[in-house]
Amino acid sequence: MRLSHVHVTHDFRAPVERVFAYLAEHENLATLFGTRIERVCDGETERNGVGSCRRLSFYGLLPFEETVTELVPNERIVYRITKGSPMRDHEGTMAFASTGNGGTLLDYRIRFGSVVPGLAPVVARALHGNIARGLSKLDRDV
Repeated sequence: MRLSHVHVTHDFRAPVERVFAYLAEHENLATLFGTRIERVCDGETERNGVGSCRRLSFYGLLPFEETVTELVPNERIVYRITKGSPMRDHEGTMAFASTGNGGTLLDYRIRFGSVVPGLAPVVARALHGNIARGLSKLDRDV
């Protein structure tokens, strides 16, 4: 199974602490993915920390769950699909860095394969477009 990759970077005007806090909140990711997101459970030690889980559903179809596997405040969020998807070996990483002007550089990478031949590259193209558009919209909200 070949893995597909999505890589999007975005410069925010807001400081790292604000961007990180906003994107760590599961429900705020709906704009990025163009779908409904609901919290399944809080993390082991903090609301959006390791073990926290969200359910995504595209127009009520193919719901799946993502679980946070690593969280370093103001630096990194790593998550995996843990239930209900034809995607395999999925991992998403949001890395945050301060810029010289008080803003934030987000480096967002997702990798995954699929049990359905040809599906992963199609999903990767759609995700890249949705995330890039969504990050531009979020820039005003953060």
